[in-house]
Amino acid sequence: MILKRLLLSLFIFLYMFYENWLPTPSCTLLPGQQIHHPNVGDDLKVMMVADLMLSGRDSGSRYWDLHFKDFYFSRFFKKSFDLLKPDMLIVLGDLSSQGSELSKRKWSYVVQEFHSLLGPFLDLPYHVVPGDRDIGECSRLNELSANKISRSFPGLDPSGCGAFDIGNVNFVSLNSVALLCGNNDLRFSVERALERERIELQTENEQVTDVMKESSGIKIPKYEFNWIENTMLSGSGPVLLLHFPLHQTTKDVQVEGYGSMQDRAELLKKRQPVGDGPYKLSQTLPLNATEYIFHALRPRMIFSAHTQTFSDRVHPDGTREIVVPAMSWDAGNNPAFVSVTFRHNGTTAIVSHCRLAGKLHVLLLYTSLFFVFILTVQTSLRS
Repeated sequence: MILKRLLLSLFIFLYMFYENWLPTPSCTLLPGQQIHHPNVGDDLKVMMVADLMLSGRDSGSRYWDLHFKDFYFSRFFKKSFDLLKPDMLIVLGDLSSQGSELSKRKWSYVVQEFHSLLGPFLDLPYHVVPGDRDIGECSRLNELSANKISRSFPGLDPSGCGAFDIGNVNFVSLNSVALLCGNNDLRFSVERALERERIELQTENEQVTDVMKESSGIKIPKYEFNWIENTMLSGSGPVLLLHFPLHQTTKDVQVEGYGSMQDRAELLKKRQPVGDGPYKLSQTLPLNATEYIFHALRPRMIFSAHTQTFSDRVHPDGTREIVVPAMSWDAGNNPAFVSVTFRHNGTTAIVSHCRLAGKLHVLLLYTSLFFVFILTVQTSLRS
């Protein structure tokens, strides 16, 4: 009788431990960040994940995914929602493990799996950025392959790019996979989308400048727009979302040198194919594509993924880039993600690196829970 009670108490303890601690993320504020004011209603809280590596139904490991991994991660999303209370979810690519090789029917199973994991997040705005595993390598990359993901998730155009405003924050997402390719039609579509954003951002910037001039009593000529030089200041543009990180530029890179239309045309001519990539040949975007993005968008902050590990770096112009780690056991034993709070003043972002229990810890707890349950049942039958 005493043994039965001990086993039952141990089982209840392990079960409560699993329910309450194991799926709960442990978040650490990045060093050097200070929160001087409490959160207010205008703050925007965003949860950013990457490399979910979902398999859908067409996989030999589907039984494992359904009864172990998916069950655990669905609990994780619920616990994260309860703990962090985010306003939005962003997935920075590689939602699927082999989505580029799946038919439309099998791809739909991946989308269903994603929705089943989200739980309470389905009621929130969310945005999915294409990854190389989702849309394929350069040799097979086109708008048809990109349409599979752009039609499945909100806010994406046919090239896999998007732009949206949430609260006081402007986001732009680019299909960075296509930017690694050579003479590829999808890459040209992405560049056209990038140019459209540049023109729109610069127009807004010049309209604000005109208002400031008029308030100072300065007469503004009608239709005074400058389409050649980008007059936006570094860090004054949108929050940029990518799958591939930007190239780590050096201090002697002169982004301003690509200001005129002729210079940008020369920049496009200099771009060379990088082979069949992108997955096998590069972990970052090429230098020329990085310079082009910096010149066109002047991003205030960048979030990327793909390397499957976390990093926090600052580019030479002062722009901060956060590389979001993998949120999957298939990409490592210790899944993690990033939580970001964009403050109401529109200029400050507080970033936390959040970790989950490792695969080994979860397996050990599952195994212990199973054996204690069996022992408890056997003890009960004997008595």
